[in-house]
Amino acid sequence: MIFRSWKLAPTSVKSTLSAAQTLLLLGALLAPAAPAAAQRKAAKSAVKAAPAANVEQRVAALLAQMTLEEKIGQLTQYSGREVTGPVNPRQTDLLNQIRSGQVGSMLNVKGVADTRAIQAEALKARLKIPLLFGLDVIHGYQTVFPVPLGEAASWDLDAIRLSAHVAAREAAASGVHWTFAPMVDVGRDPRWGRVMEGAGEDTYLGSQIARARVLGFQGERLGGTDAIMACAKHFAAYGAAIAGRDYNAVDLSPQQLWEVYLPPFKASVDAGVATFMNSFNTLNGQPATGSSYLQRDILKGQWKYPGFVVSDWGSIREMVPWGYAPTPADAAQKALVAGNDMDMENDVYRTTLAQLVKDGKVDVALVDDAAGRILRKKFELGLFDDPYKFSDLKREKQVLADPQHRTAAREVARKSMVLLKNERNTLPLSAQQRRIVVIGPLAKSKRDLAGSWTVYADTTQIVSMYDGLQQRAGKSAELRYAKGCDITGSSRAGFAQAVEAAKNADVVVLAVGESWDMSGEAKSRVDIHLPGMQEELFQALKATGKPVVAVVFGGRPLIFNQIAEQADAILYAWFPGSEGGHALADVLYGDYNPAGKLPSTFPRSVGQLPLPYTQYNTGRPVTKPGDIRYKSAYIDELNTPRYAFGHGLSYTTFRYDNLQLSQPKLGTGQTAQLQCTVTNTGQRAGEEVVQLYVRDLVASVVRPLRELKGFQKINLKPGESRTVTFTIGPDQLAFYNAQLQWAAEPGEFELMIGSASDDIRQQTKLELLP
Repeated sequence: MIFRSWKLAPTSVKSTLSAAQTLLLLGALLAPAAPAAAQRKAAKSAVKAAPAANVEQRVAALLAQMTLEEKIGQLTQYSGREVTGPVNPRQTDLLNQIRSGQVGSMLNVKGVADTRAIQAEALKARLKIPLLFGLDVIHGYQTVFPVPLGEAASWDLDAIRLSAHVAAREAAASGVHWTFAPMVDVGRDPRWGRVMEGAGEDTYLGSQIARARVLGFQGERLGGTDAIMACAKHFAAYGAAIAGRDYNAVDLSPQQLWEVYLPPFKASVDAGVATFMNSFNTLNGQPATGSSYLQRDILKGQWKYPGFVVSDWGSIREMVPWGYAPTPADAAQKALVAGNDMDMENDVYRTTLAQLVKDGKVDVALVDDAAGRILRKKFELGLFDDPYKFSDLKREKQVLADPQHRTAAREVARKSMVLLKNERNTLPLSAQQRRIVVIGPLAKSKRDLAGSWTVYADTTQIVSMYDGLQQRAGKSAELRYAKGCDITGSSRAGFAQAVEAAKNADVVVLAVGESWDMSGEAKSRVDIHLPGMQEELFQALKATGKPVVAVVFGGRPLIFNQIAEQADAILYAWFPGSEGGHALADVLYGDYNPAGKLPSTFPRSVGQLPLPYTQYNTGRPVTKPGDIRYKSAYIDELNTPRYAFGHGLSYTTFRYDNLQLSQPKLGTGQTAQLQCTVTNTGQRAGEEVVQLYVRDLVASVVRPLRELKGFQKINLKPGESRTVTFTIGPDQLAFYNAQLQWAAEPGEFELMIGSASDDIRQQTKLELLP
């Protein structure tokens, strides 16, 4: 089998977007794409086939024609390339299996030429059932957007939905039907490399972002050629892996599971997500792949989920080394009975299920149910009406060359950046700073700015920070460069050159961080400090007396205490994607006023982890600084983080006042309105994320000191004021009690509005009556 790759040079972005232009871009790219003339007839046919009753009739009719082996084939997925999992020594005649209907889906096959060719092989089977083509389109296909954790820092649901839609549009134009995203795991330990793929540590924010990403990938319904199936993963609680170590066990109370880790998955179901993926971890001793509680009782039972569940790569077989199944056949039995529908790269369903059915160990009705769920999605996508509807060479070329995609990537990237510190208004850079030296191992990097999971991007087309600044500065400034040091290693050989360059500069822009392959799957780290000699390089530059602006790149919260304490300004850029350099120039020069807020807490020390903002008061709280004797405290570190959840500065300032609560007490079924006036008190227009936090003061289960229950992102001109209103009702006050009942208990609640979880500006109390 021959695999080809398409390389189309992305166009550059020549200007930044106004707010009005951003809205137009969002509307244009989120609108359903008009089918080409040659595809219009097929598109209408797919729409006619879409009604649920008709789809159900077609699924039932097809199942009635299928042999047991053909049904099991629908449950089988293989990789066309070994690019997202460990090397598999399996030797098999894959083409013959496809031609005989023993394969239902392929992953890692991309591009119109390849998907069309392989689909043609599938249509040689007796029943001509089309294949599903899946791919890890995590934060972009050809056009790379910021890593998902970076996007989450935008707190901008429209921008996040736009990012997913552009990725879906490009992937769909290349013959891909299905992405293994979004990852909706709540991740509270930055040692876990996969925090990069999620939305951070908060359940509420994560649920809102889960919905936005599902709608971005899928649109309002399946079947459009500018959308693909989404996959909510990893079900469930993968983000709570012990010690932040990938593929590790999870030990979690039922109350924490339901309150913290399940809501983003439920939000995905409510948004209509087409598929689920289970997780590598065990949950309280049981592998998630074999968990009937998760897959049958909760997902397909209580939530009535109509889509299908795919295993993670090899996770069915991994139940054997876990010690949960004695053989691969037993693992296959446990997985299917538990509710795992599709077998990703295990090759155990195809080789064992038929015999398990014949031996009476697996009810054929379970095979029928799983196959029916998969066939249903193929009908909803319109693949039975036109198996090649996603494989059009002309559309592929047009879509991948669309310059609006780079424009969107630039807009999302600058929205994702978080201004952590800005002493004496060091930023934005001014026209008077004519001599600028750009230093650091990431200053000219392109590949690192993409982060991991770049499945199709030409990383040579990524705009580096240096290139972005050089283009923005033009002839008005003299830009110099010195590498200083590598990302890792102990060499100081470049220090002298960097220091000399800094001495002659008006301002130093220092680009530090981790490399692209230090965050992501299988990238757990016990030490999340800046690697190598980067902080020592900063110290040498700071000693020159020149102002130092630190730009930090990473896929997770990092620790950089010396920079945090001594840098004049700090901008957290994450891995910002294809247009990262231009977006950075926009922010550093003030063409865009940063408005990002942290979706995860940044610790001072690894020893504090995990450190979510949803801390408990404890029976011995620290009530004043330094008072730690026999208190819940460290003797060698503060309890507080370096940067709190929700933190993020602006080039302007905002005043919060005039807090009003419509009623101080709530009866059964009532809601209250909480209002606050926010005023831009600075000299620049800017965006502010107004955050609502709630605390239940006394309850049957100890409650966190504060929990995010709402947010609004507003844009204000200098001197402009706006009233922000939040509705307070049972959903904002309820929690899962010890009996796993979702209920709001009578009593007093603190209502807090602020700019960050540790920057509460206005607060009041509300009483919930019995």
